[in-house]
Amino acid sequence: MSGRTPDCDVTIIGAGPYGLSAAAHLRTIKGWDSRIFGQPMSFWKQHMPVGMCLRSPLEGSNLSDPDCKLTLQMYAQTNGNHLSSPLPLERFVNYGCWFQQQVVADIDRRMVSHVEQDGTNFRLTLQDGEKVTSARVIVACGILPFAYRPRQLQELPAELASHSCEHRDLRKFVGKRVTVIGGGQSALESAALLHESGADVRVLVREPEIRWTWQRPWLHTFRPVGRLLYAPPDVGPAGISHIVARPSWFRRLPHSFQTQWAERSIRAAGAGWLKPRLQQVPITSARSVVSAVPSNGVLKLHLDDGSEHSADHLLMATGYKVDISKYEFLAPQLLARIRTVDGYPVLDGGFGTSVHGLHFLGAPAAWSFGPLMRFVAGAEFATPTLARHITNDN
Repeated sequence: MSGRTPDCDVTIIGAGPYGLSAAAHLRTIKGWDSRIFGQPMSFWKQHMPVGMCLRSPLEGSNLSDPDCKLTLQMYAQTNGNHLSSPLPLERFVNYGCWFQQQVVADIDRRMVSHVEQDGTNFRLTLQDGEKVTSARVIVACGILPFAYRPRQLQELPAELASHSCEHRDLRKFVGKRVTVIGGGQSALESAALLHESGADVRVLVREPEIRWTWQRPWLHTFRPVGRLLYAPPDVGPAGISHIVARPSWFRRLPHSFQTQWAERSIRAAGAGWLKPRLQQVPITSARSVVSAVPSNGVLKLHLDDGSEHSADHLLMATGYKVDISKYEFLAPQLLARIRTVDGYPVLDGGFGTSVHGLHFLGAPAAWSFGPLMRFVAGAEFATPTLARHITNDN
């Protein structure tokens, strides 16, 4: 087992909102060499559809830096851009890339293909074969590997069925019959974009009805009522939102409360501003697809009520199920040493795993710190907390 001096003190894998925010905080630690690998904002650039808007409010869409200066508002002022709510995807991606240029202009855009433990350090293999050793590793790789596909639909050919994260431009379905399954923001916004691009779209929702957020916008924005009911990230129901926005409080709750409140905070729902765009889209609730059979270039869908219908394409907007074993770069021996619950790593107060020096940010931290970690807003708590822990641990 190697005990040599590592090439760097800390390595961040992933350059999305959490990875970039972590870099911003870690780069303030004097005498530390921190490196970040990945394509900036790649998930948002490549796996979110053109025309999409963020469901989160502007206050809940800032990346985190130590001086709280690199906000969306500062980005807009610096670049002469207008900020609208809801925030368009393109504007958010541009903001993230601007943030990256301010805090880590020397980002290494290569991907990490393998991580293993090397004595007290970690050895990372990059996509071109170069190896780097690091005293600590922070995994901030996002949710793409966790895309969930119902078991009965997993073997369908890609030309007939796909997950919503597989499409950058839904306009390619113009003139096609597309069935969208799911009742959350991704499903409903995808349906709206498909309809507006000229597709013949219908939505199947497993739940008895669609849930909508911001049904009464004034309850969220009118001061002081809004601030009493909802914390600025606006994750979770009234009142509970304030506990969710304070992960250090949330993690101290009995786990029965954590589970119940987390489920209420992230259950499938669509933003109220989508409603008018879906008035012409057929939505069938309390129905699910039992099976789907390819037939002459189309899909024959069999529903749980015995009915059938055909579609040229099935779009699964069925969300994401965290399972860190799907991060293929983690060596099996390393993965086996990480304590997990239902696919989530069990993290300490500094976002560290049972393997000393290995940390996780973003959605994988949700079991330990609550549903805020599934949203960009969680970076404001997670990344300075991580930086303080690492500083105190050395």
